Amino acid sequence: MANITAAMVKELREKTGAGMMDCKNALAEVGGDMEAAVDWLRKKGLAKAAKKAGRVAAEGLVALAVAGQKGVAIEVNAETDFVARNPEFQEMVATIATVALEAGDDVAAIEAAGYPGGGSVQEKIQATVAKIGENMTLRRAAQVVVPAGVVGSYVHSPVGPNLGKIAVLVGLKSEGKVDALTALGRQVAMHIAAINPQALDAASLDPAVVERERGVLADKARASGKPENVVEKIVESGVKTFYKEVCLVDQPFVHDGSKTVAQAVKAAEAEVGAPIQITGFVRLALGEGVEREESDFAAEVAAAAGTKS
Repeated sequence: MANITAAMVKELREKTGAGMMDCKNALAEVGGDMEAAVDWLRKKGLAKAAKKAGRVAAEGLVALAVAGQKGVAIEVNAETDFVARNPEFQEMVATIATVALEAGDDVAAIEAAGYPGGGSVQEKIQATVAKIGENMTLRRAAQVVVPAGVVGSYVHSPVGPNLGKIAVLVGLKSEGKVDALTALGRQVAMHIAAINPQALDAASLDPAVVERERGVLADKARASGKPENVVEKIVESGVKTFYKEVCLVDQPFVHDGSKTVAQAVKAAEAEVGAPIQITGFVRLALGEGVEREESDFAAEVAAAAGTKS
């Protein structure tokens, strides 16, 4: 039996636009032969979606769903912003978010999960691709869970309930008043949407990121002729400034610039009636990290008209 690797599944998915589980099953059925796997998927009724899989899908919607102490955010991509305004597409994305509340934040697990009304999530996506005529993919998902308290949420540029261009979830662990916690959670989520912190706090930052920043600061100080003992002080001061820029708890709170986020949360404990701890957050912005195809619109029009721009 052929050894089916994650890289092979990824390659087949990119070739066809089919779901991860479908790609894995196809490769297993044909002994790992890539071209035969493509044909296998076509024979299973995925041909229409496969024909569109080469197109860049960087538009679409992000969505979130929250229930109790758990929240999940997902991104479903399509080719054009026009599709994001399609009520059927919006309903599908919102429904997938609710399915993910049970399925978790693994894309393959969500795709394999049942879609309300019948079939799997992936089958619903493929059917919508065939109907609307654009490539669509469930690109990613993330979740926040707290043992007690609330999961605050915010959607920026909404096109419907819990649907938009940026989706944020933030966990607030507390035994305090739920209504006050929920209001605070929304404020902190709005801050995250606006400022886009890289990590919760300094301890959560990737050490490689911190070392890279230290290197840049040291090189700049040395280039200006500073002695090594001064360079060290400049680096330490610069790293503290860096933390204020990229760590959520150290950033100036957008709703009250006189306080950091940590200070604002501490101040809110009086109204909430109990200690509050930010346990984590997720921020999904539509299309971030996707390489979009650049086009010269004037040249395309000229070419279509048979002239040169």
